[in-house]
Amino acid sequence: MTVLEDRTAMAESSDELTLDYMFEWLEKMPVPEGYRTEIVGGHIFMTPQRDTHWEIIANIYDQLRAKYPRKRVKSDVRIDYPGHLNGFASDVTLLAGGAAQNAEGRWRCEDVEFVAEVISRSTAGNDYGPKKDAYAAAGVPVYLVVDPYTGEWHLHTLPEDGKYHGSVCFGFGTEIDLVRTAVGLVLKTDEFPRDRPGARPEGDHATGASAS
Repeated sequence: MTVLEDRTAMAESSDELTLDYMFEWLEKMPVPEGYRTEIVGGHIFMTPQRDTHWEIIANIYDQLRAKYPRKRVKSDVRIDYPGHLNGFASDVTLLAGGAAQNAEGRWRCEDVEFVAEVISRSTAGNDYGPKKDAYAAAGVPVYLVVDPYTGEWHLHTLPEDGKYHGSVCFGFGTEIDLVRTAVGLVLKTDEFPRDRPGARPEGDHATGASAS
């Protein structure tokens, strides 16, 4: 990441650092296949997608697709959020009906109705902290965090004044009732796989550079 650090430092010195600039250079970097890349608060994170992680994402995606058209359900697609240099590639995103891309060809955070993030051990702090704050600031109605290490899900709703005012947590196997939310359905969690306690196979880490 030395080249990227050098380039972002140069951009900062000339007041040119933007999300577009950072993602442009990331596209030129030798990012390993199977890694998700996103920018959280000006920090670049590259996280490997493990099998357990992907199985949960696919499960949620399939359940949403049973009700919504493919165009409204996204995974690992860049969407910019409020705050300092926040360009997220959320695990699962549900867009509002009629959502349209902006002039740059990207989806707008104002059109996001639901986000699900599946915890990776090395970047869990982002999902529980700054990303949660950014989703609340954007007014995302429903934010779901799924943690395969604890076997629990955390649901956050009622965003107002940059915070979620409703939250609930249950273990895998308990249904997530989103009928009275913008999502309008019940998510089943009984097939969510768990990671063994303390498990951390080789390669389960995030790499990145700070540009804050």
